[in-house]
Amino acid sequence: MAKSPVPGQVKTRLCPPLTPEEAASVAAASLLDTISAALETPDAVPVVALAGVVRRDDVREALAECVVIPQRGSTFAERLVHAHADVARFGMPVVQIGMDTPQVTPFLLESCAEFDEAALGFAADGGWWALGLRDPLRASVLRDVPMSRADTGARTLEALDGLRVRQLPVLSDVDTMDDARAVAALVPGSRFASTLTEIAAVPR
Repeated sequence: MAKSPVPGQVKTRLCPPLTPEEAASVAAASLLDTISAALETPDAVPVVALAGVVRRDDVREALAECVVIPQRGSTFAERLVHAHADVARFGMPVVQIGMDTPQVTPFLLESCAEFDEAALGFAADGGWWALGLRDPLRASVLRDVPMSRADTGARTLEALDGLRVRQLPVLSDVDTMDDARAVAALVPGSRFASTLTEIAAVPR
């Protein structure tokens, strides 16, 4: 799940101290790192459910290596449900992540795909960063789960009742500047970390 990194429309909780343009650059770097990890994951078919119009050439080039589908639905929960239904045609298990965890690696994503019926990776803020489903149509249960709350992870786990759910590692989403700095420290050689370093060097 990804949103085009357009200033004023992404990572708004990073403003201030960042400008909308800087926050969009951080979002783009996070998306590019995430796409790279997915592309390098063995036997994976990277699919990006995209919202918005892509205006950056680097993002457009990265997306050209993926299957891109539009997000559908009026709420985030609905868009998640539709995205899973849209990729069900591939006949493969799905591991759904967002663009807020640039610290993911091909090894981590490959290991996350090892589950019987379902897998769930909680985020440090109480949400979740990864959802794995053997049958993507099972994501229909997300329609009634409130998103972007401190209990979203727990409510999602409850909604998956009846499935054997493997617990994945807990990761931190990039929502605040503290999050961004902590995640960048985990992946110092990433585009994400490099972008934060460049922004920090800009005189204020």
